[in-house]
Amino acid sequence: MENEIKTKTDEQKALEIAALMEDGKGMDVSVLDVSGLNSWTDYFVIVTVNSSAHWQGLYKYIKEYIAENGLEIRKTVQKTSQGDDWNLIDLGNIVVHLMSAEARSFYELEKLWHAGKKLK
Repeated sequence: MENEIKTKTDEQKALEIAALMEDGKGMDVSVLDVSGLNSWTDYFVIVTVNSSAHWQGLYKYIKEYIAENGLEIRKTVQKTSQGDDWNLIDLGNIVVHLMSAEARSFYELEKLWHAGKKLK
């Protein structure tokens, strides 16, 4: 199993996380390859959630996935509380954005990072 972890690419892991988010009823799941656009991450997984309980449930799925796939959550420094509108999970080369419909519509990450390649 350890060899399997090492052979997965970050792209495969991002797509697997996206599928996991869909299984958890995350809405409008999107994966963007932003590797050529910045130096701090390669993939965004963007998910719309409908409540605090929903994003917390998806967070549990992510924690289980990363434990099985050699990833770890990096601590992020926040100047203001994100609350339930936008929760960012930094996995290094993959960043997961769990956003309310309102926050997703307001920030339009896909539009902001339009030069990234949409994988899903």
